[in-house]
Amino acid sequence: MRYVVEVDGERMVVDLAGDAATVNGEVVRAHLVDVEGTPVSLLTIGSRVYRVVARRGDARGKYSLSIDGRRFAVEALDERTRTIRDLSAASAAAAGPSPLVAPMPGLIVRVNVQPGDVVRAGEGLVVMEAMKMENELRSPSAGTVRAVHAMAGSAVEKGAILVELE
Repeated sequence: MRYVVEVDGERMVVDLAGDAATVNGEVVRAHLVDVEGTPVSLLTIGSRVYRVVARRGDARGKYSLSIDGRRFAVEALDERTRTIRDLSAASAAAAGPSPLVAPMPGLIVRVNVQPGDVVRAGEGLVVMEAMKMENELRSPSAGTVRAVHAMAGSAVEKGAILVELE
């Protein structure tokens, strides 16, 4: 399984296969064992052993890791989810509120907002199913919902405007 992991702003690609991990092209032997009855896991990389405590963050894929007493803010997403987030974030570069668009064809499962709602940047607006997986599409910027074009149960094409903000 391939993951895109960001630690302190540095992004790396991690491929996991059994007891081997490939990090940015470098293969290392890695093994993780939970210490029963505690939040601690023991991570063996090569011949070194690390004590790890992982706590889930406030969003999917975000974690706070304590490794041998040092804390790290980490985001670990599978390659597909990372691509969707990057595509969604690309439209956030605009100066003002921009519309939420479908990053790929799919089926609208749920709409979490209605016209007049005030939303924050990154807030989940629409849940879309694509390739048999549900994806929460987040607001590219803060603003007020002007119009909602997405309806639960409807199919949409890539690039379709789902929610307009002002």
